[in-house]
Amino acid sequence: MPHFTVHIREETLDGTVEPKLIGALTDAVGTVYGEGFRRLVGVDLIGIPRHRRGIGGEPTDLDAPLVTLSMREAAYHLPEVPDAPARLVTAVTDALTGVLGEDVRTRTVVTIAGVPDGRTGVAGAVA
Repeated sequence: MPHFTVHIREETLDGTVEPKLIGALTDAVGTVYGEGFRRLVGVDLIGIPRHRRGIGGEPTDLDAPLVTLSMREAAYHLPEVPDAPARLVTAVTDALTGVLGEDVRTRTVVTIAGVPDGRTGVAGAVA
């Protein structure tokens, strides 16, 4: 299951942004892997309070989203989805800027994490 964890400035999460971000990130995975994958995507939005995010050694009030997408490592190497990690980084960054505005593009960090087979579980069983 593709799972996003997004650390973002708490003040950005105003009740209207959350559904837009969740939808846009889900769509980003769908653009790379197809519409059938959308139903598997999980998204957690974690608000970072003012002055608890720093850039360059200094606290900042700027939006600087930190996004981690994790899923099984094998999904990043499917022959029918060439260059999946690069395509995902682009799609996720585009999704965030589509919701939050173009000015966050240069401060957005996307990490694609691969989970080896046998290291995830669903309903108490290794999947």
